Amino acid sequence: MTDTSTALADRALIRIAGDDVRGFLQGLVTQDMGLVAPASPQWAALLTPQGKVLFDFILWDDGKDILIDGEEVQAGALMRRLMLYRLRRQIHIGLESGVAVHWSPVSRAHAVADPRLAALGWRWLSEDSGGDASAAWRAHRLSLGVTEGTAELGQDKTLWLECNAAELNGVSFAKGCYVGQENTARMHYRAKVNRRLVVAPIGEAGDRTRASYPELGLMVELRRVEALGDALVPEWMQSLL
Repeated sequence: MTDTSTALADRALIRIAGDDVRGFLQGLVTQDMGLVAPASPQWAALLTPQGKVLFDFILWDDGKDILIDGEEVQAGALMRRLMLYRLRRQIHIGLESGVAVHWSPVSRAHAVADPRLAALGWRWLSEDSGGDASAAWRAHRLSLGVTEGTAELGQDKTLWLECNAAELNGVSFAKGCYVGQENTARMHYRAKVNRRLVVAPIGEAGDRTRASYPELGLMVELRRVEALGDALVPEWMQSLL
């Protein structure tokens, strides 16, 4: 029997509501909030002041509110971090219930293409229909050399551009300041991205290994651009070589 599950059980939704939600997030995240539209979610991150990734997520338009589609295990930590920046703003930050993130490798009604790479498939938000497509999503994503989440990107370990953020539409170089913007922009304009997160056939883990998936025969490593070795080099990475 074919598994028709589409829900990603390892994802959670955080609702950001209140006064000038987009202005609040514009000064924090790597993506331009002006690009987040009803049929155009955007991949983004919250960085350290040094430009290292803390959390990555997808931003969804929901009228005056924004929904953050991120890792379920990091939802609490992400909300606490956002609350630190809230100060006296009338901004409400809380988990969204009754709605799940869904994914399919083929187009579905009301679905939109993944903002990072069209080949990643289609994504939408709706009620949880049961089942879990997380394993299928991970296998598909890694086969395309795309990394995400704290297990693969690290937390306060990896510069955002080393996560291939520019190539996968996760950063705007035209927006104003945000946390970590100065170092991120400097690296971009000076072409100083010397290391990249890559997916490679599984081997002996070392100090550059971030995650291993024995069931897929793959691992994620941070490698120097001139020494990618046996890493997968999909079409979207060709320009890096």
